[in-house]
Amino acid sequence: MLRGLRGKCPHCGAGDIFYRYLKVSLVCTVCGHDLDQYPSDDGPAYFTILIVGHLVVAPLLLFPFIWKAPVAMIVPGVLIPLAAFTLVVLPRIKGAVIGLLYALSIRREDGALHTADRLE
Repeated sequence: MLRGLRGKCPHCGAGDIFYRYLKVSLVCTVCGHDLDQYPSDDGPAYFTILIVGHLVVAPLLLFPFIWKAPVAMIVPGVLIPLAAFTLVVLPRIKGAVIGLLYALSIRREDGALHTADRLE
């Protein structure tokens, strides 16, 4: 999971998982491992919302200035940094989810999810 959190291939730890912002490479450029077989789908988005909501939004609501300041100041002053933080965290969480799927040997085969044999 730590390799994925850093955006590196969970198999070798050297190649990049993503070739764009959130686009997973088909194969690792270093070791040739098939990275497209791990179905991260919607999980990273849910985990990002959960983490950002609990670490940023909930504590922010405890400060009285949020309730007393004009809406025209609070909305851009809170939403812009919140959106930036979310965009920074999302690829790291997606990489960690791919790393977890690699560690648990959960992969996509022929459009369906299968757990790999533990005997291999």
